[in-house]
Amino acid sequence: MSMTDLLNAEDIKKAVGACAAAESFDHKSFFQMVGLKKKNREEVKMVFQILDKDKSGFIEEEELKFILKGFSADARDLSDTETKRMMAAGDKDGDGKIGADEFSVMVAES
Repeated sequence: MSMTDLLNAEDIKKAVGACAAAESFDHKSFFQMVGLKKKNREEVKMVFQILDKDKSGFIEEEELKFILKGFSADARDLSDTETKRMMAAGDKDGDGKIGADEFSVMVAES
């Protein structure tokens, strides 16, 4: 399954373009722009599974840095500051990684 099976390709392009500049990524506005906020819990979990590149059941900080590439291969990497900010927002239990449920909550709160 690819991201465009779940989200509109044009929405992805617009959302990735909106955060092309360094330090411009905000997960809340990105999730809204890409259409993720409108998806049901099961669809959000499917997006999580695509983003979980090593299939560990978690998005670790190293994977999070490349999260935009999960939506569009030519997207930029997140800066360390952006990565840490998103990890702080999503890692509800403080274990240093974002699980599927934590990701769902993060999307719902956006």
